[in-house]
Amino acid sequence: MPTLPKAKVFPITAEVNAAGHLLIGGCDVMDIVREHGTPTYVYDEATLRGAARAYVTAFQSRYPNTLVAYASKAFINLGLAKLLAEEGVGFDVVSGGEMAVVQAAGVPNDRVHFHGNNKTPQELREAVEWGIGRVVIDSFHEIEILEEVAAAACVTQSVLIRVSPGVDPHTHAHTTTGILDSKFGFPIQTGQAQEAIRQIMAAPHLGLRGLHFHLGSPIFELEPYVQAIGIALQFAKEMGEEGLVLREFSPGGGFAIAYLEEDEPPTPDDYAEAIVGALRRGCQELNLPEPSLIIEPGRAITGPAAVALYTVGTIKDVPGIRTFVAVDGGMGDNIRPALYDSKYEALVANHADQPPTQTVTIAGKYCESGDILVKDARIPAVQAGDVIAIPASGAYSPSMASTYNLNGRPPILLVSNGKVRLVRRRETYADLMSADVV
Repeated sequence: MPTLPKAKVFPITAEVNAAGHLLIGGCDVMDIVREHGTPTYVYDEATLRGAARAYVTAFQSRYPNTLVAYASKAFINLGLAKLLAEEGVGFDVVSGGEMAVVQAAGVPNDRVHFHGNNKTPQELREAVEWGIGRVVIDSFHEIEILEEVAAAACVTQSVLIRVSPGVDPHTHAHTTTGILDSKFGFPIQTGQAQEAIRQIMAAPHLGLRGLHFHLGSPIFELEPYVQAIGIALQFAKEMGEEGLVLREFSPGGGFAIAYLEEDEPPTPDDYAEAIVGALRRGCQELNLPEPSLIIEPGRAITGPAAVALYTVGTIKDVPGIRTFVAVDGGMGDNIRPALYDSKYEALVANHADQPPTQTVTIAGKYCESGDILVKDARIPAVQAGDVIAIPASGAYSPSMASTYNLNGRPPILLVSNGKVRLVRRRETYADLMSADVV
């Protein structure tokens, strides 16, 4: 078979067949396009399961008392929740909707953590009534509301507190969350984290289990984790004098993936070695008992597993400037390039064996000049009807999708061993009007 170009950023089962077509999970994507149309997102089951197992193994082999909690905001639906639960992972959720999905999928409630900087009273009531494992408290207002909710339910709700260690992870400003100037967490350096812990410990219906922080995403460096863990453990030691017992500890997630061929993200073993090493060293130096560890990979599990498929339509050549290749999707199904200036690779799925001969800009169909999926993509010559595959599309693309311009969101397919399973259908015009009231 021909060699797959840019194999590093494609799912682990991706290959090229004798016809020059891209295969994923043993399925010819051109057959998928003929049956399901485009745009379409194709998730490879082997890559999903492999990534989940890699993080579970990397951390639990070094630190057995670890829970790998999948960050649902990367992308969640019933099928994915059931699949990942089979791999032994827990889940963190950031809304009542995400919580409803994992609940409907049969995920044990004690393996679910509820994050978010402004959880509503209704969401907190739903979480407490379900018996959610942990609520990660993110504001003084939330302490008051959750205490009232737990008291009304006559339960003691286990909680973590999200602190901000003031460490810059050197990622995009929109996805940096652990610095002082952030809407998330109680800053340690201002004294607000200390005061929040005092209030939580004084609340009779809240049981404080430990500390959580999250630095941002995607993080290609290891040192920010090491630095932030040291700061958080020192803080835990100081608050121990006021009664804090660090039973659980979470340094969040934010683990990076390769979007471009030249990207070199750390491996799961790299992250585990750095995080577990810093945790164990810190506990030993500060004479703290080793807590349970919680990590939250989201993008690192789903991101590499999916390929977005689009059909080429209009091709516009601006002499001396650029050639625009327009496809039938865009910012409505992947807003990351417009929002974060995110970079992707591209492949012509029905000519995957052909070398690149031109540099083009792959544009979407939406009525925005910023609707660009890939700038300066190197691909072979294309014409209307060809299919463009954009890899590493499995995280934050479907989950951030919209119905802008009243385009329905694309279907989600799961492929494995030559079989295709529809796990979310394409939205119809009727779906787009279903909530309207006349």
